[in-house]
Amino acid sequence: MKKIIFTALACVLVFTGCGEKEESNTELEDSTATQTVDDSDTASDDSAAAQTADDTDTASVKTASGDDIIEITENLFISQTNDIYINTEDYLGKTLKYEGIFTTYYWDETGITYYYVIRYGPGCCGYDSDAGFEVIWDGDYPEEDDWVEAVGVLETYEENGTEYLRLRLSSLTVLDERGEEYVAN
Repeated sequence: MKKIIFTALACVLVFTGCGEKEESNTELEDSTATQTVDDSDTASDDSAAAQTADDTDTASVKTASGDDIIEITENLFISQTNDIYINTEDYLGKTLKYEGIFTTYYWDETGITYYYVIRYGPGCCGYDSDAGFEVIWDGDYPEEDDWVEAVGVLETYEENGTEYLRLRLSSLTVLDERGEEYVAN
């Protein structure tokens, strides 16, 4: 039951938010631009890809192996996660990459621990909600509250008759430098 409440709260945050929008943010969200970066001439250059991703709404970066990675940027974290929840079918099976806070939730009723990479977002009373995704990983999980980079394929799974989204991670890296924990867009 608590997992359903957590998921519902995450969806509410993703679909709504309190506070005033700046006029420039409204124009940017209305444009919903998507830019593709193709590094097919050279090996993957992470610093160039990261710079490009920060400058666009959504960046699709080709890796050296030719796989597309959709990078969720800090500038529009909530807008991009919102788009993924609304248009799930467009993203299933695709690789997502983003940074956030690693956190866990232990559900007493089932004895299951759930793992998330999130950022704090606006809710009804300030920054009182979370945005991000549940993650699953075969490796060792980091410490609670570590700042991480998560890369994984978006999938759905069913539990107790309800379908949920999660990222099946291919990498989970603890980073030394933290990004913005509190995001509004």
